[in-house]
Amino acid sequence: MRRALRLFFNIILIAVLAGAIAAAFWLGIVPQRYSPFPPITLDEAPGIFLDAQLATLRREPEICRAALKAPYILATQVADNPFKNGCGWRNSVRVQGAAGIDLSVEPLTCEMAAALALWINYSMQPAAEEILGSRVKRIRDMGTYDCRNIIGNKLWRSMRSEHAKANAIDIAGFVLEDGREISVAKDWKGEGPQAKFLQEVHRRSCRFFRVALSPDFNAAHHDHFHFDRGLLWRCK
Repeated sequence: MRRALRLFFNIILIAVLAGAIAAAFWLGIVPQRYSPFPPITLDEAPGIFLDAQLATLRREPEICRAALKAPYILATQVADNPFKNGCGWRNSVRVQGAAGIDLSVEPLTCEMAAALALWINYSMQPAAEEILGSRVKRIRDMGTYDCRNIIGNKLWRSMRSEHAKANAIDIAGFVLEDGREISVAKDWKGEGPQAKFLQEVHRRSCRFFRVALSPDFNAAHHDHFHFDRGLLWRCK
């Protein structure tokens, strides 16, 4: 009996330690120098440890500056805005473009900027060429930072949105190099190639962003995609 109890408590201890280690990587607490994973790079397709690699950017501006480089993304560091009442940002950048795409947003956390660049380079642009036969020239966004709570869900409405931390971006549509325009509001529920493109880029985005919401999530997202890298995980 005593041996069984000892084994039980050992199993519990191992589970707790494993959970603590996983949480440390999830929260970006483990510095890159102690991480078993190589630093994130934008010049090659991401591997299976992408989430942990992105999380290390959360607290390390030097690694951020090393990772966010042209031509994969055009980004410059912006001054921190100390948090007050749950709103503010740190280790964030101004994005002026990515992979030749016209996109100008600020502030956006370094972690989100890297995820956005990887999604554009290795998922969104390939999908545009495969499905629409043209690359994307411009992304129409609806902003990044907004000091507010989560909207559209009564369960979470008392919580600050990731927008309040500059850790999210809303995307309303795309303009192709051939001049065509694709709107999340108008084309999401269609049956043509525009709808197929939107559904595919949303599906692929779930690898890069912890939360990737589409019009299928709720009415508050009827006209845009919401991407963030907060603590929750949802793809719908």
